[in-house]
Amino acid sequence: MGRLDGRVAIVTGGAGTIGSAYGRGFAGEGASVVVADLGNTDRMVDELTEAGHQAIGVEVDVADQASTEAMARTVLDAFGRIDILVNNAAFFKTVTRGPFEEITVDEWDTTMAVNVRGPWLCARAVLPAMKKQGSGRIINISSNVVWKGVPGFLHYTTSKSALVGFTRAMAREVGDYGITVNNVAPDFIPDDFLREHQPGNEEVVNAQRAIKRTSVPEDMVGAVLFLASDEADFITGQAILVNGGAFMY
Repeated sequence: MGRLDGRVAIVTGGAGTIGSAYGRGFAGEGASVVVADLGNTDRMVDELTEAGHQAIGVEVDVADQASTEAMARTVLDAFGRIDILVNNAAFFKTVTRGPFEEITVDEWDTTMAVNVRGPWLCARAVLPAMKKQGSGRIINISSNVVWKGVPGFLHYTTSKSALVGFTRAMAREVGDYGITVNNVAPDFIPDDFLREHQPGNEEVVNAQRAIKRTSVPEDMVGAVLFLASDEADFITGQAILVNGGAFMY
């Protein structure tokens, strides 16, 4: 028996490296998994279903209201309920780094649309189902950059900072419906693309940690599963920093 048997979990950005780790974690605890992504979801859905889990893929543009509402309808048609939303989709890898005065308005707007409007629209879309059930878990994925104040990364840092306030305010609005809202903040998790485009960053970040090793996607899964489970019934509006002790607050 898994902690999440019978529950339905939506993971936005679910076809990506970190989103896939969340999906595997949810499936392993008995949840039906919705791999929601703007890109192709077939690989992840096939992996989960071939392992005997329930999973579907949904194409979604989190920054588009109609698309997020269609996502919620598709999930309800498939499973009849929505228990967990992980707002994982983000504009990150191709963000331009440099002085804030050189950020283009278009890139600023894209960052805010995906990283702030996206979680709002997704939460808005699943809220009616969660309210009807009298329960739900919304887990927002922000970033350690909020607490670090990383220079040359102002638009991304600002967008992820917004999710901290977003989480706290929403938690107060939906608590009466049995819905919790929490925030999990990863540290730098490198892949081949990031190693190529941010050379040396992995070593610098690792040296700052109490646990001096590279962070991997699987490091994030435990915190997310905990917040999605009954064990976290009385936890809401909080932020959990998963960073190997890079800094504490």
